[in-house]
Amino acid sequence: MTKVLIVDDQELFRDSLSIILSSTEGIEVTGSVCGVDDAMECIRGDVPDVVLMDIRMPGKDGVEGTRLIKNAKPNVKVIVLTTFDDDEYVYGALKYGASGYLLKGCSKNELVDAIIIAENGGAMINPDIATKVIRQFSEMARRNDLIDVDEMKEAQLNDSEIRIIKAVGHGLSNKEISKTLYLSEGTVRNYISSILAKLNLRDRTQLAIWAVQKGMAS
Repeated sequence: MTKVLIVDDQELFRDSLSIILSSTEGIEVTGSVCGVDDAMECIRGDVPDVVLMDIRMPGKDGVEGTRLIKNAKPNVKVIVLTTFDDDEYVYGALKYGASGYLLKGCSKNELVDAIIIAENGGAMINPDIATKVIRQFSEMARRNDLIDVDEMKEAQLNDSEIRIIKAVGHGLSNKEISKTLYLSEGTVRNYISSILAKLNLRDRTQLAIWAVQKGMAS
């Protein structure tokens, strides 16, 4: 059972989303709150697997919420669900470790798929804003605030690990990587965990950014 926490300042949207997800097999809505502070209280008790996070909210926004949740509970997956596709929000949420960025106009199936993909270690980004993300990552690679990886550690990567990194850089989920490289999803997860440890990177998002910097996702 996948536990989901909904964070959105619009009560009607929260209630509607809670009803939809609660009727979905395999998903349990553990909470529905109107802001980041309430969300932080929730995760100190019944820790969810996935948080659905609005972006524009009074007080702390969804970018700050993503940062706080990932710092407090790194294993909790955050999916940004919003009506806005502003570049600043897209970049900020992904930089702090969001596992997905969907517009509120997405279908129920798209949302459920995103939840499942996030829980399994993948990421799902709405096609309407995927181009923005790729452009932002490319712009990062031309600036000075790059993801820094020790050259000696990079040299220790083997061919299989490099293939996995290229796939992550292209935005593929674990399931897609397993099909492309003919590996089990468990093997892909183990590879990614090993790569993150070897390169001293925080999460999959940093790995994707680094892959773009190195030209592996071109």
